[in-house]
Amino acid sequence: MSVLQLPGHKGLHLKVAIDAMTPGSIAMLENIRFDPGEAANDPALAEDLAALADVFVNDAFGAAHRAHASTEGVAHHLPALAGLLMEKELVALGGALQTPERPFTAIVGGAKVSDKIAMLDRLVSLVDTLIIGGGMAATFLAAQGHRVGASILEEDRMEYARGLLSGAHRGSAQVLAPTDVVVANAFSENAKTKLVSVDDIPDDWLVLDIGPRTADAYCRAVSASRTVLWNGPMGVFEWETFSGGTRKVAEAIADLHGTATTVTGGGSTSEAVSRLGLTSRISHDSTGGGATLAFIEGKVLPGVAALMDE
Repeated sequence: MSVLQLPGHKGLHLKVAIDAMTPGSIAMLENIRFDPGEAANDPALAEDLAALADVFVNDAFGAAHRAHASTEGVAHHLPALAGLLMEKELVALGGALQTPERPFTAIVGGAKVSDKIAMLDRLVSLVDTLIIGGGMAATFLAAQGHRVGASILEEDRMEYARGLLSGAHRGSAQVLAPTDVVVANAFSENAKTKLVSVDDIPDDWLVLDIGPRTADAYCRAVSASRTVLWNGPMGVFEWETFSGGTRKVAEAIADLHGTATTVTGGGSTSEAVSRLGLTSRISHDSTGGGATLAFIEGKVLPGVAALMDE
């Protein structure tokens, strides 16, 4: 097999070079992101790309949430099919969300509630247990009446968090929030730390990880599950001091290998699982990033919608 690297991504020279290719060879075009027509989904660029081929196979799930010329536009000019990775992502994520074996537990972390509202709204109506972690847990704790020190607090999202915890925005799902946390006197790997109850978070300190009592409760919920979906770490796992909660949850999920369906997704979550050497014990680790988030939220992915149904 030979690989032919070609400059640019449109023009007669590409057509001539591709027509001269031998069976089994591959032509790789220049990075199309440098063309402004790509992000603009320029119809002319899409037509130029389509003119180079007979069939379009989209295996870029990570870009499927964007309507770009090379993902959505070109699909209107050629028979458009999902590649093997695209198919794997859609089957794994779709199966977990649409036909989960129960109990179904979702774990959601991240810095801000506002970044995850659409995801939370959808998941809380689908799962049996919803677990809250990461920096956004501070807003949920404040909604419960706890002081959260210098942690990031979205005051305009407190009412939403309060409603989620009380059941106003959900069906029968149980929502779990931290009961103890690891706090630090600065956002630094070498900051002073304390393990405290959520009732005793000091002024001017930041919540940077869930505590061991919380981690144990979360792990019990995970261990009782038959489907687990995880998006977002439990703390600042990049720093060893604040990685304990993420590690424990990841290990609990990995321990379900062979007995439950486990899906992890999102750049930080996948990074954490990889760092811990647990990827092989996860049913599916999504490569999608923003596309994974959009899929879980229930949004239409333009790069998927443009593909043929069969």
